[in-house]
Amino acid sequence: MTSTLRQVGIDIQDAEENRPLVDAIRADNPELTIRHLPGLLKLQAAGRIVVNRETVEAQLGREWDTGEFQLAIVSYAGNFSEWDDDQIIVSWEH
Repeated sequence: MTSTLRQVGIDIQDAEENRPLVDAIRADNPELTIRHLPGLLKLQAAGRIVVNRETVEAQLGREWDTGEFQLAIVSYAGNFSEWDDDQIIVSWEH
């Protein structure tokens, strides 16, 4: 019996300033699906979504503090299993 990984998700405000963030998340999560809704981008992946500070900084062209992530997200499905200065991971792991 094979188990399928539960979907995790992050809903991000569809705003110009968040596009580099979404591009960075897409670059680090090749299985990511993105649904465009009015004013909202729904990012989903099986198992986990990783946000790497270095990738976001490369997309933004400036330093980025992971605390800024809170300004972009509307909601999420999963747990923040890791959130430090370098990386944020949303998964269902405890």
